[in-house]
Amino acid sequence: MALEKITSVSGKGVYVPGSDIDTDRIIPARFMKCVTFDGLGEYLFYDVRHEEDGTLKPHPLNEERFAGASILISGINFGCGSSREHAPQAISKGGFRAVIAQSFAEIFFGNCATLGMPCVIATAADIEKLAAVVNADPGTEIVIDVVAQQVTFGGQSIPVTIPSTARDAFLSGQWDPIGELLDGISQVEETAGALPYMSR
Repeated sequence: MALEKITSVSGKGVYVPGSDIDTDRIIPARFMKCVTFDGLGEYLFYDVRHEEDGTLKPHPLNEERFAGASILISGINFGCGSSREHAPQAISKGGFRAVIAQSFAEIFFGNCATLGMPCVIATAADIEKLAAVVNADPGTEIVIDVVAQQVTFGGQSIPVTIPSTARDAFLSGQWDPIGELLDGISQVEETAGALPYMSR
């Protein structure tokens, strides 16, 4: 089973402003007791979205007008802090398919890539321009072109960058190492069977 080649991602966006948004803010540690990642989307940005009694705080992800957004937009050093894989999983399970920010923490970026979720880098000025359009019209379609490394929205476009290793993996359909391993399981079994110490 070949993996999907990811050449573009499109959808509505939501801007979550801030710098150095760390993985504990994305998914608080107390919600990491799960056996699988299913359901983590429910706890995405939980502490900044909820009061202690569970009532909602003012937050872009709590606004009805951004319901159904699939592209997350933010600031510099997004996903910093601990290397917990639960953070990109929570974003993915929350319905997001890509992230646009000024920069990303390296491990967070890598974990997103293995989920097939492109993280693209834009300048502060271009993030501000995109955020203004999205906040004025949440229904605006955003298209992230992985091939051309640009984002189009509302008749405008901005350049973005994607590290070449991740971009090449998306375009070739080789972004999930585990998926590739499972795809070649027959060769793995054949190689393992030929090893003398595996037959003892």
